[in-house]
Amino acid sequence: MAFRVRWTERLSLPGGRKGMTLSVAPVALGLIRAPIAPLLQEPLISSGQSSQLLAGHPVDILEARDEWLLVCGEDGYEGWMYRGYLAVVERDSGWSSRLSPAVEREPRLSLGCVTRTDTGGLRRLPLGAWLDESEHVEEGEVLRFREREHRFPRDATALCATAKAFFEGTSYQWGGVTPWGADCSGLVQAVYGLHGIELPRDAWQQALEGRDAGTDILALAAGALLFFSDRTDRRITHVGISCGSRRMVHLALGRGGWATEQLDDATDGYVARLRERFLHARTVL
Repeated sequence: MAFRVRWTERLSLPGGRKGMTLSVAPVALGLIRAPIAPLLQEPLISSGQSSQLLAGHPVDILEARDEWLLVCGEDGYEGWMYRGYLAVVERDSGWSSRLSPAVEREPRLSLGCVTRTDTGGLRRLPLGAWLDESEHVEEGEVLRFREREHRFPRDATALCATAKAFFEGTSYQWGGVTPWGADCSGLVQAVYGLHGIELPRDAWQQALEGRDAGTDILALAAGALLFFSDRTDRRITHVGISCGSRRMVHLALGRGGWATEQLDDATDGYVARLRERFLHARTVL
């Protein structure tokens, strides 16, 4: 029997640390059918949300407990999901393709839209969801995947503009990944993903990507990722995006959500605390 090694959420460990687990090859492939499907830490409706998966995206189904499924998303992130959020589209005893028929047809990417389904119902889809071929766009914007690199080039200025255009005004939500509510690393993963740069889900994982960009917080080029810690062991707990000119954008619990920080503002106590907690920066561009 084939095995894969994955990082998986274990927030019950001290300090919210993650550990390594061995996961068997998936027994089925699922397709998210709800606009947003929460990934939970445990197979309980009262359990905390660790992340979210979006409509149209495929998942590996690793285990079933009654109506709960242990699933793994495209970024390798595992969590529990109630069966009603997804459709099982393939069952196989071995390792099956991650591509659903919708993916093979080059899906349309929601940039925030309302669609009408083939049954006549309306669906409001967040940024990052994939449309089914049968859906008709009523309002908002969608994009074919082949058009993404033209709309979202791998350019630092464009990347910062994307973050502002789609996430300005977003409230902080632990585990969220869309402009309807997101956390710091969810913002980073979503924005860089639009520009064709796939990053892992959590800030500490993102800090392992790319190249060193230094430790001078006032000298960072646009597009660099800034990493912070509020822990005594200096484990990374927060990430923001440099927009150059000593500015950073992020989603922060301390700000209630979206914020643009002027990092050389000596009069702002929140900025002073950020600078005390800054560790280093990385570039993935």
